[in-house]
Amino acid sequence: SSETFWTTTGMFPQEFIVGFPKCVKISRVAIQSYLVRTLRIERSVSEDPVGFEECIEKDLEHTEGQLQKEEFPLPEFQATYLRFIIKSAFDHFVSVHRVMAEG
Repeated sequence: SSETFWTTTGMFPQEFIVGFPKCVKISRVAIQSYLVRTLRIERSVSEDPVGFEECIEKDLEHTEGQLQKEEFPLPEFQATYLRFIIKSAFDHFVSVHRVMAEG
């Protein structure tokens, strides 16, 4: 729902982890956020959310008053967990409104 979102507590870095029921193939990740400056996406193929390795790190464009809509086309890889690390922001608080992983 576009009416719900996850928000940071004001200090960085902040992170959240998305888990899948089993190891899946992923070729694209998309995120809708607000005021995120630097985002890193990591993956894990473990049964538990450990042993993450970096997939991509990107500086996002500042979009005043509107959501940032970023797509990350990636070489196809497998993951059981994706960790999103917000390393820095354009303000003290940021929000994440949607995360999509396709494969």
